[in-house]
This record gives sequence, C-alpha cells and structure tokens, in this order.
Amino acid sequence: MSDIHAQYNDVEKLIDDEKFDEAAEALEKILAEDETFVLAHLALARVYTKTGDHEKAVKHGERVCELEPEDPFNFTAMSVTYQKAWAGTQDQEYIRKAEDAMARAQQLNAL
Repeated sequence: MSDIHAQYNDVEKLIDDEKFDEAAEALEKILAEDETFVLAHLALARVYTKTGDHEKAVKHGERVCELEPEDPFNFTAMSVTYQKAWAGTQDQEYIRKAEDAMARAQQLNAL
C-alpha cells in the first residue's frame, strides 16, 4: 500500500471517531501531496458537510466529478452533497444542482 493510501486509512479512523477538524487537516495535507487523490476530495466533502462548511464541501465534491467524470457514484455523491448544502443554507441553487447531478449519475448508469 502506498504511503498516501496509508495516510488516508488513518484519516478514515479520525472521521469514524468524529474528529473532523483533525481529519480535514490530514486530508488537506494529502491533497497538498497529490491534488488528484479522489478519495481525499470525497472525504473532505463528507467532513465539511458534517461541520456545516457547505461551500468547501461542494468545492471538493465538484472536484471529484471533474477528476472522474465518467463515474456515476461521484455524481450521486455530489447530488447528496448539494442536497445537504441546501438543507444547511436554503439556497435554492443547490436543489437545481442536486437534480442535475442525479440526472448525470442516472445517465452514466444507463451507458
């Protein structure tokens, strides 16, 4: 297992223990080493959603979709992130984006 994967596994334990600030710091460190590490972006979207920083959660979720635009899971996860951002902010734009992301996931699943 590569060092970055070992670091990521350690971060998952922090998330499980709800140590979100520590997890976010460790994930940002991983991304400083490899900005294209999709699992770190996915985890940051989750962590920032949990801490109510919806803008950062959305940013990381959108980056995942840019990095792996053919993976339907990424768009499903993005839809959930948008839905939670809407719940936290009441910004109607997030609902539209959630629907678009889910439609993209369904389109990719149909291929």
